[in-house]
Amino acid sequence: MAASILIVEGKAGEHSFAPALEKAGYQAQVVHTGASALSTIAQSPIHLIVFDATYMRTNGARTCHRLRRAAETTPIIHIRGEQQSMDNVAEVDVFMQRPFTPRKLLNRIRALLPADEVKEEVVRYGSICLYRTKRSVEVNGQGENQLTPKLTLLLEEFIRHPNEVISRRQLMQNVWDTDYIGDTRTLDVHIRWMRELIEDDPAHPVILRTIRNKGYIFCPPSFIAHNGK
Repeated sequence: MAASILIVEGKAGEHSFAPALEKAGYQAQVVHTGASALSTIAQSPIHLIVFDATYMRTNGARTCHRLRRAAETTPIIHIRGEQQSMDNVAEVDVFMQRPFTPRKLLNRIRALLPADEVKEEVVRYGSICLYRTKRSVEVNGQGENQLTPKLTLLLEEFIRHPNEVISRRQLMQNVWDTDYIGDTRTLDVHIRWMRELIEDDPAHPVILRTIRNKGYIFCPPSFIAHNGK
């Protein structure tokens, strides 16, 4: 059953994200007021809330507080317009500020929703198998290890670009949805975690290698064996 997403928005019209969510297979319900949102939550199960304040007179912080009290465990994404200030006390899971693409919103939604165990998506390369919906990885058929949402996106980025040098900027853009690379300690930590999952000796990586001053290169085991390295 498709996840039900409640979109709270102004009269967005052609700027609404609802069509993109429906195209991606989600059930999108659109309301235009906080009162309508609270009523919808009380009447039917909602898996995620998108509060888009872009075309509203209010920034929506107070409404998000009420939504959080009404749906304590439901993920909430709070969207603001380009000129609207960010209110970091709105008790939401993710803040986003326009402009951004529907794909970026879908990536955030996918990371917040639980995995669909029925419809599994598998990405393979060499002896590495990534189960996207379950968020797990298996190497050499030795059993699965669970991944965080970010580790899942990071590994998928490498698997889809094997034997290519991927810059730190590209990883920050495609995995963390940011162009800021002034502090990449988060990336460094995730690279270390990734190596602990896929390398025989994480201290001396051969699958996920660092290319000095350029980034990283992902060389799956089958590629290494084929080249006699």
